[in-house]
Amino acid sequence: MVSPFPPSLSAPGKGCLIVGLTPQRQSALSTMTFQYPLKLISPSPSVHQKSVLAFLLTYGGGLVGGDQVHLTIKVNPNSKLSIVTQGHTKIFKSPSPDVVTRQTLHVTISDNAALCLLPDPVQPFAESVYEQSQIFMVSKTGSLCLLDWVSAGRTARGEDWNLSGWRGRNEVWSVLEGVKPRLLLRDNILLDGDAISGNKGELKRKMHNMQIFGTLVLRGPLVASMSTFFLEEFSNLPRIGARDFRSQDAREKDSIVVLSHKERWRKERLRQEITDGVLWSAAKVRGCTVIKFGAHTVEGGRTWIGSMLKEEGSISTVFGDEATLCVR
Repeated sequence: MVSPFPPSLSAPGKGCLIVGLTPQRQSALSTMTFQYPLKLISPSPSVHQKSVLAFLLTYGGGLVGGDQVHLTIKVNPNSKLSIVTQGHTKIFKSPSPDVVTRQTLHVTISDNAALCLLPDPVQPFAESVYEQSQIFMVSKTGSLCLLDWVSAGRTARGEDWNLSGWRGRNEVWSVLEGVKPRLLLRDNILLDGDAISGNKGELKRKMHNMQIFGTLVLRGPLVASMSTFFLEEFSNLPRIGARDFRSQDAREKDSIVVLSHKERWRKERLRQEITDGVLWSAAKVRGCTVIKFGAHTVEGGRTWIGSMLKEEGSISTVFGDEATLCVR
């Protein structure tokens, strides 16, 4: 029997998101398609929204061994898109190291457009094998805020970097009309578990009690103030070997000095970084600001990155409060 319906143009795991500007100068979805195991949801738009909000999901909350997801995103000129998740993306156990779960993302950000991708961390289960590739083609006036982070697994069940393999790659390209695209940033994460390295517990030792490891990438004019904020805060960090030579009386006297809001926030943040074992760095690379961070707990890392984004404030201003749902 011949089906009366036209054949599907999408393959399993394939999805597409296209965002444009309405005549009322408001960002709106023009295309959203997806196939199992990928699922995309976008709430009904409101007149007050600052960007289109889309939830990137998977059926069952995760990807099983061998799943393939390919998502294409296009953010047209002057429009904005925020992508979040509804929980950790779980990477389930693979039957063997040869069965690889893959996820690819290809994004085009046009002139004066912006993308904010602040998902929950990926949670690889024990003996999982995962490869991820995220490529961003950004115009000269386009803006990108990307958070990519991975946890140690199901720590409540005793997992501690017991994955078999992890491969992650983020690329940011500069795109100009009539000119060959130029690579600005290529960031690779390679995590080899016991099954690949052959050394039991080697990955766990290398992570030095860190339960979360992440990368934040900022590029473009709409996140320029955020980039400056991270670079300035990093430059103000106490350096290794720093010592307070003041007497006890001097320290007590200085403790009653009235501090500004930012000084109080910084003091509290530094205390939190020590408590949660947060380590981080920030650097400028070909116009991209790259922040690397790790923490002893997932919630410690979430609290840290969330407090930094909230204090600076431009993400909520540009994209709306919904863009930070996963880092609160």
